[in-house]
Formats: sequence, C-alpha cells, structure tokens
Amino acid sequence: MELIASHQGRPSDDPIFGLNREATTRRQKGESIVNATIGVLLDDEGKLAIFPSAGRAVSEVSATEWATYAPIAGTAEFRKAVVDDLLGVAPDLRDAAVATATPGGSGALRLAITNYLEPGQAMLTTNWYWAPYHTLCDESDRKLDTFAMFTPSGGLDVPALDAAIGRTLAAQGRALVCINDPAHNPTGYSMTDDEWRAVAASIARHAARGPVTLLVDCAYLLYAGAGDPRAFIAHLRPLLGKAGLLFAWSASKSFTQYGLRVGALIACVADAKERAMVEAALSYSCRGTWSNCNRGGLVAVTRMLADPQVARACAAERDSLRRLLLARVDRFNTLARARGLKYPRYEGGFFVTVFTDHARAKAEAMRAQGVYVVPQERAGPAEAPGPKGALRVALCAVTEAEIPRLVDALAAP
Repeated sequence: MELIASHQGRPSDDPIFGLNREATTRRQKGESIVNATIGVLLDDEGKLAIFPSAGRAVSEVSATEWATYAPIAGTAEFRKAVVDDLLGVAPDLRDAAVATATPGGSGALRLAITNYLEPGQAMLTTNWYWAPYHTLCDESDRKLDTFAMFTPSGGLDVPALDAAIGRTLAAQGRALVCINDPAHNPTGYSMTDDEWRAVAASIARHAARGPVTLLVDCAYLLYAGAGDPRAFIAHLRPLLGKAGLLFAWSASKSFTQYGLRVGALIACVADAKERAMVEAALSYSCRGTWSNCNRGGLVAVTRMLADPQVARACAAERDSLRRLLLARVDRFNTLARARGLKYPRYEGGFFVTVFTDHARAKAEAMRAQGVYVVPQERAGPAEAPGPKGALRVALCAVTEAEIPRLVDALAAP
C-alpha cells in the first residue's frame, strides 16, 4: 500500500453530505421526506433560495474575468470590499486589517489553522462544534481540543473557556481559539454582549503570557436574529495589539452562492511590519494549497459588496429570506417548547441542536420515518455533566409546513 498509513481508512464522504444524498434520493423516488441535514436556505416550496441580484451579478461577469487568473491573495478590490463589509463598524480594526481570498469559509479556517499553530498543536473550540473543524485540523496535522460550551443555566461557559486557554498555553506555548458566532453552527446559539466582553477579557489576560489568537467564524453572521449582526465586533476592539484577531468570512450564506466558493480570512494586526509579515505568510499558504481563487467569483462578490445599487438589492433580498427563516425559528420554538425539547437559546440562524443522550439511535429511528437530521456526540470526557449527544437540525432547509412533522419526530419517545 503506497498510501501513507495515517491516511488509510479515511471516510470517502462527509457524513452530512451522505445523509443529504440519501434523503434526496428517497424524495426523488416519491417518498415524503423531511430533510434537515444540509446547510442551505430553501424557500417554502423546498427550492434553493437565491438572491436574484446575486445571480445577475454572477451571470454578468465577463468571459475574460472568468478565464483569467486571480492574484494569489485575491483581487485588491475584493479584499478591500470584504474588510469594509465586516469591519466598517470599527474603523480602528478596519484600518489594521488585511484580507486574503479563500475558497469559502473552509479555506479561511485552513489558513488560520496552518499559520497560527505548529504541526501537532491543537485548536481550541466549544465541545459542540461543526464537524469539519476536526477534519480541517486532522488534514493539516493539527489537533482539536474543546471546552464545555454551556453552563447548567444555558449560557456560554466563560470560566471553562478561560481554564482551557490556560491549559493550552501551558501545554503548547500558544493558543488558537475558534468561536463560531453569531448563530453558532450547530447549536444556533448567539452570544450576549456580556459574554463577548468576558471572552475578550479572558483572551487579553492570557495573551499577556503568550501568543493567543481569537478566530471568529462568522459564516452565519447575517441570519442571526434581531439587532445589529456586527455589534459583537465592538467588544473585540480592545484586543488589537494585544492578541491575534482573525475572522473567517464567507459569501456562501451571505449571498446564497454556496457553489461559488468565495471566502476570506481577515487578520487585524496593529503593527505595520507584522501586518506585512502576516499578509505574506497567508499568500504563501494560498500558493501552496489552492494557488488562487476563482477570479470570476471574486469579481461578482466584489460587485455585490461594493456596487451601491447591487448591494442594496442584495440586502433587500437577504432581508426577505431572513424574515422567512425567522418565521421558521418562531414556529419551531413554539412547537418545540410545548413538547419539552431541550435545546440552547435559539433566535436565528441556519441550525438548532436538540439534546439527547441517544443521538445515533434517535436519528436512525427518525430516518426510518423519513425525517433526516444529523446525529452528534459531545466532545470531551464522557463523564462530564450535561447531555451526551444531540441532533443537528438544519431548519434553513425545512419548509414552515414541515416543522410540525419535524418536531413530532424529535419529540417521539
């Protein structure tokens, strides 16, 4: 066997995509299926929801732009537009930021993992997490460690995070902390202002002892419920110059362009010389992995961000879909609470996680009924308090009419 030993026996497909494929096949054969597996937003006819303005922006990119190489780190216009989009609310962070184009948010995560951790070191995240975090770490010869996400009362367990950062620094001399917020995948939880302030204070305190970097995966930023989705950024401003600050940005959800694979890693670095070093390192990593991104996609997304007319149209179309999703969230909450389902505070976002100690058996029973969800096991020690497993429900892909059947299946003994 020529394949190296550590890569032998790896699964050929992501479990979520495998379940989605099976559910889709059964539906195509005429079965009545509820498919709550894949993270794409469907309309209430069960069709992929796409911004018309985004579709036009993509179709209007010239053949020459599609065919031409993009710069390794992405076009200058795209990089500026992404920084302005996310950090316009915090000029001090915006002026200290550099962006590097990536193939989706996953590419941004890979750049962060491989540039802010040495081989063999571990990224730290919540013990409920998007499963590909482990894949991204494993594939790049890094590890994934976790801390308890929730307190018994259901809030973010900041003391658990604080202790975990201390252990990580002591063990490996540096820490990369990944927080998926707002609208956490898979739980749907969005942190409060007080929680963000406490997290930033913990990061700053530990960063005085060694290199600590906060990576915010904000892929679901614009579907997080009421209020300003970028408000949390203000609480991170004190970290500039004290700790590393990264953002994984994605056009997939924000512009309903999942297959375009356009994303970016944004790094905020106070010192100009260090900022140039970071920019060079990220560009080098791009060249050594995917080389460069899809130029046509970068051009189209730049127009969605920076062309005032197109940006306004996209914002209006997104707001319509956001209201559709929030109506599902409200419907789910009403029915799920009445049935006594246990899940985190859920105010918006593509996913919610329903806790159960027998996730795999429950998911199999639901699957037999034609209701598909994704079973998950909690990371960390088996003896730790709290639920041992959960079912990730992609409410984004479930029509409002299907929610009663979904909740009935989740609540069945």
